[in-house]
Amino acid sequence: MTAIRTTSERLREAARRTVRDARLPSGPPLRPTRLAWQFDALVALTLGIATVYYGIDNADVVVVREIAPGVEAVLPRPSGPGGLAFMVTLAFIASGALALRRRYPLAVLCIVTAATLATPQSVLRLTFYAFVIAVYSAAVYSPYRVAALAALPVSVVLVGTSGNSVTPIVPNEYIALLILVPMAVAAVGLRTWKLRTDEGRTRLSALEREQAQALRRAVEHERARIARELHDVVTHNVSVMIIQAGAARKIMKTSPEQAGEALLAVEAGGRAAMTELRHVMGLLTMADEGEGTGGGADLADSAAELAPQPGLDQLETLVGRVRDTGVSVDLAVNGPPRPLPPGLELAAYRVVQEALTNTVKHASGATAAVTVEYGPERLRVEVTDTGGRPGAGAVAGNGRGLIGLRERLAVHDGTLNTGRLLTGGYRVEALIPLEAP
Repeated sequence: MTAIRTTSERLREAARRTVRDARLPSGPPLRPTRLAWQFDALVALTLGIATVYYGIDNADVVVVREIAPGVEAVLPRPSGPGGLAFMVTLAFIASGALALRRRYPLAVLCIVTAATLATPQSVLRLTFYAFVIAVYSAAVYSPYRVAALAALPVSVVLVGTSGNSVTPIVPNEYIALLILVPMAVAAVGLRTWKLRTDEGRTRLSALEREQAQALRRAVEHERARIARELHDVVTHNVSVMIIQAGAARKIMKTSPEQAGEALLAVEAGGRAAMTELRHVMGLLTMADEGEGTGGGADLADSAAELAPQPGLDQLETLVGRVRDTGVSVDLAVNGPPRPLPPGLELAAYRVVQEALTNTVKHASGATAAVTVEYGPERLRVEVTDTGGRPGAGAVAGNGRGLIGLRERLAVHDGTLNTGRLLTGGYRVEALIPLEAP
């Protein structure tokens, strides 16, 4: 008994959902243009004139048809002033309703179906052609898809079963025309669809090329900026080498041990400078392969900037500045810290800087966590936040920050992983290979 009650309740619920869906439009109603209104009015006027003329011409006419050898059927048509007025009224209603076929397709279908069912079988041509157009309009233009799918077969079945085989709706001489015209319309529609598809494919290809060019320009810009920063690192190391070499020269005779220590510092600085120089040259080679960046002039302009770039030892300062904005940030360093190439430290610092900047902009009220993990073979930097609402100055980004981070890490064979967390918030993780200590 419970199972039967449950089944009936499900059926009633399904029926309620169907009725509700039938009342809800699947999209906004069509707003025909002035040209569409004019075309529909012309169709209604032309069909109305033709059907009214047909009704007047067939008043008081008796048709005799041979339905079998030696068997004739007499088909009387409406006669008298009343019959003529009835036919003209039906033709006027069915044809005139077509003027609203785009704006109110289902209502037009109901009106034309009622007029078709009221039309005598001997003059069914009065409303049949309007019925065909109304069915097409309801199928194409109605925003109430469920109601249209229910009304169309009902209308077709009602009109189809109301006729008889004695009175043909379409004259025999027009059969070939009615077959060829839909074929021609279908061919024209197929050609139009193909042309629009080709145009859409062309526009899509052009859009993809534009996006690829914009991405390439952004990559080139970021590579040039990264090259400038790495150039500053190299310049700083060379400046330190010059100072150490000068000090070693001055104390070489009086303090050979201190001079030796200074020369060791020069050697270490030279090795670091060569490493960063290889990175710079590798980055510029990548840019040259990508049609050039014009970064040489930018590098020359920044040659005077000898101040060192920030590194991991300045993360506390960076986190402190972010905390001053009201964002709670936790900093954790796992593993024994050790000296790293300046360019690598700069890349790791920029990852943290970019991630925390995005947190401040796009996750106001969130809590952030920064983790730096020194491994035997790689350096892992992770920044996560708990998610929040966009800040007052937040705008849709162009992705240039992530592009710059990926390019910066690629210099050191590193990778960048970003994405939303299942628990909410965002995660940025950088993995940078390290040489054996």
